[in-house]
Amino acid sequence: MKKRGLLNAPLSQVVAQMGHGDLLVIADAGLPIPPAVPRIDLAVRPGVPAFLDVLEAILEELQVEKAVVAIETKDRSPTLYSALRQRLGSVPIEHVSHETFKAMTAGARAVVRTGECTPYANVILVSGVIF
Repeated sequence: MKKRGLLNAPLSQVVAQMGHGDLLVIADAGLPIPPAVPRIDLAVRPGVPAFLDVLEAILEELQVEKAVVAIETKDRSPTLYSALRQRLGSVPIEHVSHETFKAMTAGARAVVRTGECTPYANVILVSGVIF
């Protein structure tokens, strides 16, 4: 058994397989997931697990060079957006329309579905390199 880090095997595997520029989506419970994109479904019930908890766990293991969020997040869920901005630290955020965001998910390595029910609680993490 792993002593720390991501305990979910599919999630741990996808993070370990990511290369520079690969996309990983962390999604709320309602984001549509393209059929061809692998789904890592962590949702247990509304709110469990929370979007920010999953984000924090992934950020401990994944080098992120950029994040992408829907511009609607700032207006519709400002508290969540502020918390997201805080957790990302110096990682730049690109803002796109929600429709563009959904289209971008088709190019992701995987979509991690949380139990989050806050509107627009979604982020695309763009993998960086550690050197």
